[in-house]
Amino acid sequence: MEGMQPNRGSAPPRTAAAAAQQAQVAASLAGAVDLGAIRARAEAAERAGAAPPPAPDGGSYVIDVTESTFQAEVIDRSFQVPVILDLWADWCQPCKQLSPVLERLAAEGNGSWILAKIDIDSNQRLAEGLQVQSIPAVKAVLQGALAAEFNGALPEAEVRKFLTAVVEAAGGKLPAGAAGAQDGEGVAPDEEDARLDAAEDAVARGDLDAAEAAYAEILAAEPGHPIAGLAVSQIQLLRRAEAAGPDAIATADADPQDAGAARAAADVELAQGQVDRAFDRLLEVIRSTTGEDRDSAREGLIELFALVGDDDSRVVSARKRLTSALF
Repeated sequence: MEGMQPNRGSAPPRTAAAAAQQAQVAASLAGAVDLGAIRARAEAAERAGAAPPPAPDGGSYVIDVTESTFQAEVIDRSFQVPVILDLWADWCQPCKQLSPVLERLAAEGNGSWILAKIDIDSNQRLAEGLQVQSIPAVKAVLQGALAAEFNGALPEAEVRKFLTAVVEAAGGKLPAGAAGAQDGEGVAPDEEDARLDAAEDAVARGDLDAAEAAYAEILAAEPGHPIAGLAVSQIQLLRRAEAAGPDAIATADADPQDAGAARAAADVELAQGQVDRAFDRLLEVIRSTTGEDRDSAREGLIELFALVGDDDSRVVSARKRLTSALF
């Protein structure tokens, strides 16, 4: 499947119907390892983890960003925690109303997001690259991509709603500095990592139990190993897709607001390579429900984002629509 990360096979079928479904799943997932993409994300996370953690009083939750620091302070940090851009200028009166609100909310957020202030007069190339048409302009950056934005000095209640949606769309990530390059996290694995051999051999012979055990052994020694972690997640997806059964999609179609049925169908669709359909299904539940159903669909969607890969264009697009649905 395009955009998916480590995965190598499928479990033996248990019924005739499951056999057909499992064959389609296995075919769509076979050979989709992209070590380059995994390494790029791991290196970005490592750079973000190396950034100084915010001070306990919240002082460094607000940073001034220039063209020279944009990569490190915005792009790299956004792989660790949402970064909210405040684009302003000294002559802009509405900016003087909005900026203090954002700064206060950043301190209140206690690291759940970072406020990056950009003076557009001093950083005209950045403003042009970000397609700033008017100010104040506020833009959210998640996983290295623009995910949501608004213009003008909105009331504080609306700003809070925007920030809540952004943090939820990011999957409720830990505050900056809490998920740094420790315990093996953010370390790019050697492409020829010998520890992966046992897991790959198990997948090649269709033994998912042995493969999962081998990957789990790697994770026990190195909890942040990106290939092993993604491989286990994809094995779990295969198990869920098989357990959902051949009628999962029809069942979900019959009741589009049933979050549990939608998650099961989305697992099947993703495993079959129907990425956009899986995302659209869960987004529709999020738009049309509230409470536990909405939360369940959001959690399921974020899990699928991780499986496909945050740098995949379909994830970038769906994440923007998720933020819009939540805001």
